Amino acid sequence: MGTQADSPVVHLDDKSFHQAIKGADVPVLVDFWAPWCPPCRAIAPTIDRLASDVGSSAIVAKLDVDQAPNAAASHRVQSIPTLIIFKGGREVDRLVGVQSGETLKARLARVAG
Repeated sequence: MGTQADSPVVHLDDKSFHQAIKGADVPVLVDFWAPWCPPCRAIAPTIDRLASDVGSSAIVAKLDVDQAPNAAASHRVQSIPTLIIFKGGREVDRLVGVQSGETLKARLARVAG
């Protein structure tokens, strides 16, 4: 698991993905994306802001589906961006397409509560 620059967003790959979602004691939102995807690029600033806003109450992560095809396939990601929220290692919520920061915060809060 790693971060890029000073971003609070965690960048996952096939090796770190399962450890990140199973080992977390807070909800984990994973943005399944690809750099060539315009809607993925459009939501990127929202994902960055969300990671800063939630602090330690949740983990916000990104997973490039081209670099981590096994994780994407194991969760049946067919369209990107797909945002999946995990809690206790299990998928508890899924959103597909560009979402607002408010929507994502509300969904994370509902899962955390």
